[in-house]
Amino acid sequence: MRSAAEMQLDQAVNEIEGFLLWEAEKDRARTRAEAFCAGLPWLTDTQRREVELRYRQDQREASRAYLERIATRSAALRTEYEGVYRALRRRLITAFLSGTVAMVVLTTVAAIGLGAR
Repeated sequence: MRSAAEMQLDQAVNEIEGFLLWEAEKDRARTRAEAFCAGLPWLTDTQRREVELRYRQDQREASRAYLERIATRSAALRTEYEGVYRALRRRLITAFLSGTVAMVVLTTVAAIGLGAR
């Protein structure tokens, strides 16, 4: 079982990873907006800024929705895999205990059989 400190560290690492991922998405949106506007040379500076701003906003909204879908799916998979893990662990423990009981019974029967001679 993990300690509270380990869980807090994991949470902090997840938050840092999330922050870095989001900053990379914002940078990607900015780069794509600039590339998009570079293909529209007739825009004035004001129009270019407005188009870049709207393009970045649209890209960020799309990225946010995509990341939220991934997070939701990841949580669902985690829950599913944890359930499978628990079931497998129960089966393994049951098999181990059954094997141990069988060995004890066989050893007892063998000892009784040898003692009866």
